[in-house]
Amino acid sequence: MMNHPILLPFFVCALFFFFLLFTQGAKTVDPYKVLGVERNASQREIQKAFHKLSLQYHPDKNKNKGAHEKFAEINNAYEILSDEEKRKNYDLYGDEKGSPRFDTGNPGDHGGYTFFTSGGQGNNRFTFRPDEWQSMGGQGQSKSFSFSFGKPSASQSSFSFGFDDLFANFFRGGMTGGSHFSGFSGSTGSQSEPRSSPKSIQIINSQLFKKEITDQGITWLLLFYRPTENKQQYYESILEESAMSLKGALKVGSINCQTELSLCKDLGIAVTTAPRAFVYSYTTNDKGSLLEYKGDWDIKSLKTFCLDHLPRFSRRVDLNNFDVSSRTVENLPRVLLLSTKRDTPVIWRVLSGLHRKRIIFYDSQVHDVSDPMVKKLGVDALPAIVGWLSNGEKHILKKGIHVKDLESTIRDLSVLLDAFEKKNKKTTSGQGKKPQTEQQEKQIPLLMSSNSDTSCGEKTPVCIIGAFRSSKARGQLETILSTVSQKTLTRRQNQFSSTGDAVSYSLLDATKQSAFLDSFDKSGFKSLDKLLVAYKPRKGKFALFTNEMTMEEVEKFIGSILNGDIPFKKIRQKPVLK
Repeated sequence: MMNHPILLPFFVCALFFFFLLFTQGAKTVDPYKVLGVERNASQREIQKAFHKLSLQYHPDKNKNKGAHEKFAEINNAYEILSDEEKRKNYDLYGDEKGSPRFDTGNPGDHGGYTFFTSGGQGNNRFTFRPDEWQSMGGQGQSKSFSFSFGKPSASQSSFSFGFDDLFANFFRGGMTGGSHFSGFSGSTGSQSEPRSSPKSIQIINSQLFKKEITDQGITWLLLFYRPTENKQQYYESILEESAMSLKGALKVGSINCQTELSLCKDLGIAVTTAPRAFVYSYTTNDKGSLLEYKGDWDIKSLKTFCLDHLPRFSRRVDLNNFDVSSRTVENLPRVLLLSTKRDTPVIWRVLSGLHRKRIIFYDSQVHDVSDPMVKKLGVDALPAIVGWLSNGEKHILKKGIHVKDLESTIRDLSVLLDAFEKKNKKTTSGQGKKPQTEQQEKQIPLLMSSNSDTSCGEKTPVCIIGAFRSSKARGQLETILSTVSQKTLTRRQNQFSSTGDAVSYSLLDATKQSAFLDSFDKSGFKSLDKLLVAYKPRKGKFALFTNEMTMEEVEKFIGSILNGDIPFKKIRQKPVLK
């Protein structure tokens, strides 16, 4: 058949077409050269190179001709090298999808041979010598070539076929020898696969948001976006780099508001063109809330924003006024960090968020171990963590803490705190019902004209009044005040006159005693369902607390009142009770 003079021209043309079809996708831009990194570059080096170049060529900042194309090229290179599987495929096959690639030899490289590679370096290739192309099919020359596929095995190591077989199978659309011909394809880049986020950025859906983010105590940096060409990858790189040095202190995620439309809608977040970044933070209250980042898109600014919005559940105390012997009515253990830092350390803030509902956190700045209070606690190396069980028993949990890195230190100290919490539970359960009188709630009286002198008279330095407008609000205030009253009375009483109690606690029905609240403010605080009033009858001054009513926040407010840290205002007129 191949010696037939009529078929020979057709054969040569078909062969030439076949060769062009396989080699048109051969030329690919080297992603290593695009990013200017070595082939053995680490992911950190690749990320830095990408970030530097993407800032330089981003279309929003670079209006020069060709910047958009260059930016797309940079993004494509980073997409290959930042993905472990794609990078491996490129290194092996020259194509990130793992498809075979044809490389045509030029004079001076490969000796003018043409190579087809598939299956790894050094394996699965066929070659054509330049002279074979000219003489193939002629008199005395081979009418076929060998084609090896796959790694050698006992069952099927390779197959070979002649030109007759090649074209017969080619025009039938496939091969029957154990491999399909459609597998020979070059990557032209005409169709791009949907991008996936870098592995360090978790893709968040509604289920994961509820399970891993909502009220879990860990801070999240979240990118809300709609898929647009290149922009998602640019913003993700800044998030990834900003969070790198805070690894362990926060987590990073991305939410596609096109596929997770209901989640974005429930959160009240609309995304049009540019992505939006939010921190799921615990700085405002006990429950997490989303706070948007509105600064410049650079690493330093975004990192600072994240640091500012880490949890703040640790209360800073002065060791000279800190009562280490008092018992906690909630049966929760307490831990105190002794540090030379002027501000609460990042690690301690993160831990206070993770354990906020199980342990009470404090921290104190000390100069060195020669401090008398530090010596009194039995600490001889800083930083140190001292803990107290709910029965008042003291333990030195850790001293001379060495910070290896943020992530591992947080993990190690978290394990330490978990163990201390378990120890406290055993201690509490071992007490049984013996300290029942301590656990009983102290009854908080309802403030009326008949008991005003005893509950909030002239002899009382400070009256803490919980005003409510619903039965639910009353129950919350009564529970909190009955607990806090037992903790603060013994702690601060020596700061006031020895005659009478240092502070009294009472409840006020705001619906029936509106005139009493009008004496402080003409609005009567009618928009609030519950609030706390700290009232000094003798001085005619008051202070308000209207934030979220949690045990910790109320205790912090009353402690600040007793320490003189909160300013008081003059009342409008003397309060009158019905």
